[in-house]
Amino acid sequence: MQENKKIKWQMLALMAFSTVWGFGNVLNGFVYFNGVQVIFSWVLMFVLYFVPYALMVGELGSAFKNSGGGVSSWIHETMGPKLAYYAGWTYWACHITYIASKGSGGLKALSWAIFRNAETYDTFPTIYVQLATLAIFLLFSYIASRGLNPLKKLTTIAGTSAFIMSILYIILMFAAPKINPHAGYVDLKFTKDALIPSFNLKYFTSLSILVFAVGGCEKISPYVNKVENPSKGFPKGMIALAIMVVICAVLGTVSMGLMFDPTVINGSEESFSSYVSNGSYWAFQKLGNYYHIGDSLLVIYAITNIIGQLSVLVLSIDAPLRILLDNEDSRQFIPSALLKKNKYGAYVNGIKLVAVLSGSIILVQSVVPGAAAVLKQLTKLNSVCMPLRYLWVFVAYIALRNKLEKFNPEYKFVKNQALAKFFGWWCFGVTLISCVLGMYDPDPFTLMLNVITPIVLTLLGIILPEIAKRERMNK
Repeated sequence: MQENKKIKWQMLALMAFSTVWGFGNVLNGFVYFNGVQVIFSWVLMFVLYFVPYALMVGELGSAFKNSGGGVSSWIHETMGPKLAYYAGWTYWACHITYIASKGSGGLKALSWAIFRNAETYDTFPTIYVQLATLAIFLLFSYIASRGLNPLKKLTTIAGTSAFIMSILYIILMFAAPKINPHAGYVDLKFTKDALIPSFNLKYFTSLSILVFAVGGCEKISPYVNKVENPSKGFPKGMIALAIMVVICAVLGTVSMGLMFDPTVINGSEESFSSYVSNGSYWAFQKLGNYYHIGDSLLVIYAITNIIGQLSVLVLSIDAPLRILLDNEDSRQFIPSALLKKNKYGAYVNGIKLVAVLSGSIILVQSVVPGAAAVLKQLTKLNSVCMPLRYLWVFVAYIALRNKLEKFNPEYKFVKNQALAKFFGWWCFGVTLISCVLGMYDPDPFTLMLNVITPIVLTLLGIILPEIAKRERMNK
């Protein structure tokens, strides 16, 4: 690549920002961590976890610039094909719970766009909502099986729009008290008691929410060596990313603190669930009221969410499956039936497996009382399962450092071997402990779902290589 075509570190930071951050992260942090008290946790998470995580990704991407940049390829290079299969499997399996949430999220957004309130959707019988969710999921599974991905471009548009809406929310909310000073804002107090959280069971069992929020920067690893002066440019981009994210997290939290009272959010279990499910829509609805433009911002946000949720649904059915099954080195561990393609080039049996697993989660939740409680449950389940894929990033990094003389990356996070491995193990431990603690929930059904789902997906990942082995022996 010519020097004038190289990516500047500023552009890399913006690319990474749109990948990592979203408005939902601000909402979940605010709701789960008692309002502005989450600011302390955000700063701690960025300094002790996100920055080293992002810089480790940079080193891995630099070392394996010709290996596609995926986590499974990093594991393959450092630890062999068997573990590369498990890395690819983890990435795919984590999306099973994510997929189950997209249909519900799309229906919620549609309800807000039409009815412009939380009550209509939340009062629907859960069984009907989940059956509708299942129908949407099966429809989009069919679309994926046809080799059609008409929503890929819409995903990019919706993602960009959501990013713009997040920034717009912060700007407009900070300006609102000056423009409309008598709109009844919450009185924020930045005292020690108001900002320092209580380090109790609820706090530690919610940390997976923050880990999930800041994860995913490994997606930009293929661009490491396309950056101007990567040994300096990439860390600059990552540090800029961290600063941008922490600013948005802090300012977004303060903005929400002017709108919502944590004592109301935590007033009851029903109130808490409703805010998890509807908080983002209420935020844009109230913002529109501050500026006397009615529900305009709400409707725009809801429509953006509909497109985003449903297009991501298609991509999440198709893309992780291809990451797992397209890897030639991992195919030896996968039964031949899952490798079957139809005339459209789609892994038709793999999609059927996705339909069974994600469909089961959707149907199981039909017994949950209240549609809002379902979305709250899925938010927590995703925060437990999705960060598990990050574990392989840290495993790959530790393995890279053990074979540094062989790979010798152009960019190194830190030069000292002991310190580098410490950061690798530290981030691995934080991720794993957060996911395990995140499984806990006072509701027995939610606790059961949080524990059983990762276990079932793990066992399935272990069983498949054995099936493939027996299949080869019987040939």
